[in-house]
Amino acid sequence: MDVPKEAFEGSAPWSRPLGEVYAALRASPDGLSAVEADKRRQAQGPNLLEEPQRQRLILDLLRRFANPLVLILLFAASIAALTREEASFLIITTIVVLSVLIDFVQEHRAEAAAEALRQRVALSVRVMRDGRTMDLPAADLVNGDVVLLSAGNLVPADCRLIEASDLFVNEALLTGEPYPVEKNAKGASPEGEEASTPDNGVFMGSSVVSGMARALVVATGQATRLGAIVGALHKEPPPTAFTLGIRRFGMLIVRLTVFLVLFVLLINLLFHRPLVESFLFALALAVGLTPELLPMVVSVTLARGAVRMSRAEVIVKRLSAIHDLGSMDILCSDKTGTLTEAHIKLVREVDVEGNESSDVLQWAHVNAAFETGVKSPLDDAILEAAPIDLSAWSKIDEVPFDFERRRVSILAERGGRRFLVVKGAPEDVLVHSSTYRLVGSDVARPLDDSARAEARATLERLGDEGFRLLGVAWREVEPQRDHAGIADESDLTFAGFAAFLDPPKESARPALEALSGLGVSVKIVTGDNERVTRHVCAALGIAVAGTINGPELSNLTDEALSARLAGTTLFCRVTPPQKARIIRALRRRGRVVGYLGDGINDAPSLQAADVGLSVDGAVDVAKEAAAMILLRHDLSVLVEGVREGRRTFANIMKYVMMGTSSNFGNMFSMAGAVLILPFLPMLPVQILLNNLLYDTSEIAIPLDSVDEAMINEPRHWDMDFVRDFMLVLGPVSSLFDFLTFWLLLWVFQAGEALFQTGWFVESLMTQVLVIFVIRTRARPWLSRPHPALAASSLGIVALAVALPFSPLGGWFGFVPLPAGMLLALAGLTTVYLIMAEQAKRWFLLRNQPHRLGGATATRIRVRRSR
Repeated sequence: MDVPKEAFEGSAPWSRPLGEVYAALRASPDGLSAVEADKRRQAQGPNLLEEPQRQRLILDLLRRFANPLVLILLFAASIAALTREEASFLIITTIVVLSVLIDFVQEHRAEAAAEALRQRVALSVRVMRDGRTMDLPAADLVNGDVVLLSAGNLVPADCRLIEASDLFVNEALLTGEPYPVEKNAKGASPEGEEASTPDNGVFMGSSVVSGMARALVVATGQATRLGAIVGALHKEPPPTAFTLGIRRFGMLIVRLTVFLVLFVLLINLLFHRPLVESFLFALALAVGLTPELLPMVVSVTLARGAVRMSRAEVIVKRLSAIHDLGSMDILCSDKTGTLTEAHIKLVREVDVEGNESSDVLQWAHVNAAFETGVKSPLDDAILEAAPIDLSAWSKIDEVPFDFERRRVSILAERGGRRFLVVKGAPEDVLVHSSTYRLVGSDVARPLDDSARAEARATLERLGDEGFRLLGVAWREVEPQRDHAGIADESDLTFAGFAAFLDPPKESARPALEALSGLGVSVKIVTGDNERVTRHVCAALGIAVAGTINGPELSNLTDEALSARLAGTTLFCRVTPPQKARIIRALRRRGRVVGYLGDGINDAPSLQAADVGLSVDGAVDVAKEAAAMILLRHDLSVLVEGVREGRRTFANIMKYVMMGTSSNFGNMFSMAGAVLILPFLPMLPVQILLNNLLYDTSEIAIPLDSVDEAMINEPRHWDMDFVRDFMLVLGPVSSLFDFLTFWLLLWVFQAGEALFQTGWFVESLMTQVLVIFVIRTRARPWLSRPHPALAASSLGIVALAVALPFSPLGGWFGFVPLPAGMLLALAGLTTVYLIMAEQAKRWFLLRNQPHRLGGATATRIRVRRSR
């Protein structure tokens, strides 16, 4: 049965007893049945802030007819109909419809493929259904569902808390408050709290920092508080380098098109040529200059890249991130799980002097067992180290871990006595300790300068041996204490160090070498201390150029940090805000930065990077912030992703280079021809047909293979390179067009129809076949194109040659070409391709290989094993 919309009218679910909320939602503590949930989902719709657009295919198709160029073409078709040019009307209309359909079908298939990949890593949530706990997509939630939340989860809907244990939630998106707030399930909130976020409610858009909860869904999708303000919150993300490159390319084409069209129209009017015919010719010229299939080529190429990357175990959430990954020249990452196995084991527990101490394990075990925040691998290692009976212990309260304090505290009771047990970064725990105990002694000794020096020596010695360390301390508090806070973390008794071993990952060394070969340098950004990190680097053969520690970083100005970035490999003991600051500083220096992270603390850095990378097992917050998800936490997976990103970008650039070289040269020749010819060099319908056939030949570009030379360096948009390439290859194309004019007019004495037919065939042959020159930096015969591209290109050329001899030729104003003219045009095209190849090689040598979207990257130095 559907939940009535008026269920909470008059009073909100936060201000009513929980039993009344259950009754209003027709729900129970055990959740809904699957049948009931399905009924409600059909009535309420999906739990999404924006309505899905899958059912808008017809509207999307019609929207494409609203494109200004298409509207102008339809207007031209209307003029042709009014002037009784039936053939022109039919041809223009057919070409428009075919162009729109090709664009629509290809883009729709590309978007469908990309969406299917995104669904593989869509947000899921633990839900009670039919009395059982199961994982379901967050979009399937309905009012009345009971969800289970824990640290790291995104809150999937507006919920009334049923149970909560040490629950702290970040609500910055809703309230602007950067610090987590504590939530509880105690009774109903006063009516006056309704304007804020009540203590007994959690809301879509917030995230769980620590603790756990069971909650009742009371609002989903657009009915949530976030849904009510999503329009105000929605801001277009800043344009990526890829988006800016496409935009600049579009503006370059627009400027050229406007200039040539106005020039042609003016000349035709000065020569008193027919107005309608002149207008249609100028219009067709504009279409010929416009790369109208570029959006389709971009979408299909990116979608195909996303599918290929999924086979390499990388799921793309944002398609434009494929280009960003290919452009990446610096990867920032923690070492755990990336450079190390993340199979952490607790191997030693020692006191201040380095003596083995079982007390350290006892206190660490109490802390790890009762902690409700995100369980780190270190916590798991403590709990697995030895079976310790905690039945005599009971938890009272918790001070959750945060990345500024770098420690977590548990208030627990045993035998009527209460203790605050603290575990965290050794340096920070030592600072808050005033006494210590040695093995076999019940006497607390003062932690004076001598003892602190001894503790630091033990810490450094263990770090040099490659151990990750936690400091463990405690203090006894009064028996009636029922709450713990940060202020209580003082005057602690230092128990000692817990030492963990996390061996280097065997696959890391070859992956680092592969990234270095691709021009990507790796900077290690970690919360661990410098000695442990250097040990891992030494094991993997990474030469450390320089190190900056967190405390030192906090004293550096942005200018000073920027000056030291190039010479720094390790950033140790850094906080999450410092990680994001490092990334922003690198980006300000013009570097394209990737960041690999999987924890709650990584979300700001993932958002700050050009391309945020997370792993499938990451917390919800990190996965939501990332642009790509690695299905396997391994740098070798990322290597393949980088290669695919560059392959994808290279294929997009092939289409761009085609549009700004031979195609532009032919259109420029057409504009110049109006000055020397007493008739139009091509009929408007012939120009449109030429453009359609040319675009059809390029549809297979997304499938094409890419030379290794195009993959070995980072690739960026470089509009200066595109412009210069156009100014070199375009005139070569125009030169041969004018040679064709001379050949047709003075050698073969061609009339209007024969001239137009001959130049149609020649222009299409040169435009299409030059793809075999432009698609590679090598000699064309040394780089084999994809069979589909070869077939489509050669097929279109064959069609262009055969069309004048077919019954359809008359419709387009074509006449059969003499055999001698065909041979001459074929020879001229061959010479053109040879000259285009020479011009390309001269240009690439003059501009250096890295200018084709490349960038010189500072590479990590990897010492090879002898």
